[in-house]
Amino acid sequence: MARKKSIKKSAKEFLDEAAALENFVNTSITGLTDMHQTWCHEYAIIRLYREFEQMMLSAIVGAINNNSTTISESTGVSFPKHLTDEVCEYLVLGGGYFDFKGRDGLIKTIKRYVPDDHYLVDIIKDSKYKDTLEKLTALRNFATHESNQSKRAALTSIKQKRVGSAGSWLKKQGRYAALSTKLKELGQKSMIVLRTENQLTKMQPTFPVGG
Repeated sequence: MARKKSIKKSAKEFLDEAAALENFVNTSITGLTDMHQTWCHEYAIIRLYREFEQMMLSAIVGAINNNSTTISESTGVSFPKHLTDEVCEYLVLGGGYFDFKGRDGLIKTIKRYVPDDHYLVDIIKDSKYKDTLEKLTALRNFATHESNQSKRAALTSIKQKRVGSAGSWLKKQGRYAALSTKLKELGQKSMIVLRTENQLTKMQPTFPVGG
């Protein structure tokens, strides 16, 4: 039987990495110049995005791996009951890499592999995380590319008319910590919902073949 992927473990790893990055910008950069602190916050938002992206990929792969009916329902194609991690990941990546365009793009990506009423869709669609997810993507892109297009998207996400850089905005008024805290809340929620889903599955009655 194929080994089941642990979505809980992936979420826990994200929470640990997010906490480590918060500690980095709160303590490790003390004494650095203003410019170097800006650079450190830009590194942090790029790394935080990468860790979140990895958690989302693992969550989708895990959803398919733990119950292949999710992808069967969303695609209309009947898949075997037991799929390996590697097969599930290939179904998602197709030999490429995991990418999505903002919150709406992430929702669209998730819906390719799980039904619309899946808990992953519900969590990402929750309005309380909309602002955070849009800022995460826009500020990461601005920190990475520094293009006019990425700057405009960043300005839209933070609802301001001017900004020097992603790092210069994030390092002030506890903004990085606030964004990270909200993402950790999302990760914790996914663990709680998953635990509830597993408990409900175990409670479902089974009936012997032939009645």
